[in-house]
Amino acid sequence: MSQSAYIRLVQGSALAEIDLNGVKEQLTHYRQQVTLTGKQLGWEYEEAAFPYSVETKPDAGDGWFYLKGNNPMYKYIVFGTDKKEEDGTVIPYIHVVLPDGATHGDKAKANELCKWIGRKLQAEVKMFNGRTIYYNPRK
Repeated sequence: MSQSAYIRLVQGSALAEIDLNGVKEQLTHYRQQVTLTGKQLGWEYEEAAFPYSVETKPDAGDGWFYLKGNNPMYKYIVFGTDKKEEDGTVIPYIHVVLPDGATHGDKAKANELCKWIGRKLQAEVKMFNGRTIYYNPRK
C-alpha cells in the first residue's frame, strides 16, 4: 500500500505558492548542497545522498514527477503539487508518495527530503507516520 506525506505552505511560510518547477528547484538546491559537502569531505557524497534521477512521464503533464533510483536499494518517490481549501483559505501543498514496492531506503530518503524542503520553505510537514512537524513560525 502506498504512503503519503504532505508539505503544506501555511501562513508564515517562505513561499505563498509552489508548482512542480519549484519542487524541482528545491531538489536541485539539495543536490548542490550535498555536492559541496562531498567536496569538503573529499568523496562523492552526492552519489550516496541523492541516488535518484528526476523523471517525468508524458501522461503526467503538470501534475507530478518522480525520482527513479539509480541502484537496487532505491526505486521510486513521487512528487506532486496541488491546493486545498480550508476555512476559506487556499493552502498549496507538495504531495510526496511512496508507491507500492518502495524500499526502506526510499522511505528514509523521502523523510529526509520532506524535512529538508519543509525547513527551507518554513512549511508544515505531515510525515508518512502521521506526525506533523511545524517549521513555520507560529504565535
